[in-house]
Amino acid sequence: MAGAAVLATLCAAASANATPGTVASKQAQAQQVLAQIQTIDDSLGVAVESYNLANVRLQKIESDQRENRLQLKVTRANLRIAQDSLAARLVSAYTSTQDNSTLSVLLGATSLDDLLNRIEAVNSTSQQDASIVQQVTSFKAAIQRHRIELQQAHSEQRTIVAQKAAQKQRIESQLASRRQLLSSIKGQIERIRAAEAAQQRQLAAAARSRLSGGTPISLPPDGVGISASTPEGSTVAPPNVHGGVVGIAMHYLGVRYVWGGSTPSGFDCSGLVSYVFAQIGVSLPHSSYAQFGMGVSVSISELQPGDLVFFTGASHVGIYIGGGQFIHAPHTGDVVKISSLSGYYSSNFAGGRRI
Repeated sequence: MAGAAVLATLCAAASANATPGTVASKQAQAQQVLAQIQTIDDSLGVAVESYNLANVRLQKIESDQRENRLQLKVTRANLRIAQDSLAARLVSAYTSTQDNSTLSVLLGATSLDDLLNRIEAVNSTSQQDASIVQQVTSFKAAIQRHRIELQQAHSEQRTIVAQKAAQKQRIESQLASRRQLLSSIKGQIERIRAAEAAQQRQLAAAARSRLSGGTPISLPPDGVGISASTPEGSTVAPPNVHGGVVGIAMHYLGVRYVWGGSTPSGFDCSGLVSYVFAQIGVSLPHSSYAQFGMGVSVSISELQPGDLVFFTGASHVGIYIGGGQFIHAPHTGDVVKISSLSGYYSSNFAGGRRI
């Protein structure tokens, strides 16, 4: 949206040195291509964050599998110990019992399960015997439960991996379409990027000045950042204690967008947020959808620096920095930048979260 506005200004400025019909035609063509790219970018955002969410779910499944395998190993070891104890008790019963009827009950068992049932049925079984039987039975049930859980986890894993593959293919296909469209208006895009870079330098300087206390934050007319009265009985979000992430996020202005990226060599939107919060010891999942479930909800009028802001059904996320602005990694072909919480972003605002 911002690129389209800049392009319109550039084309208007060039009209003095070109045929009006030619300029208008090129401007219309560029506007149409930019609209197509905007649609692709929105769709890419959904696809990338769906891919990231699949990664988060896959990591959880793999973690559960590791824990389940460990528990299964421990349970099998405990079962062997309990079975050894049971065998020792049976030998003791065989060598010491004077009750031939009891002995015949024990020796007539056809399987371990049958033996357990028979032992429980023998009234003369001691409390210690009953405890051992209970342990064996419990461990056998636990082993069966862990096996079923592992089978289910493997099935879920296969499903998630298939989803990831499909989403990756979709992303790559959309990126190819985007590159093709961009090549058709390469010259105009280069001028847009130059103008955008100059604007970003001004925004960054203003934001740093606010952070250092040099200039009071000017609040936008839509009320972003203004305290709102809270209706009686509603939940009040606690004050934001993570405002320091704003200064950290500022260090990464200009870092290129890389889908799936979560390091200073390249970020996607949720990768930037998770990396920045990790610098203050707060762990957030690398997925805007998963991050949307963290912390507490705050309205657009209650936002404080350090709050997370979400857009387009939580498929995009940024960090609010005050003054009606936020830092984010927008989309492929762009860099970590400051944007205004107005226009396109205010109309697609999905909610704020205070971590």
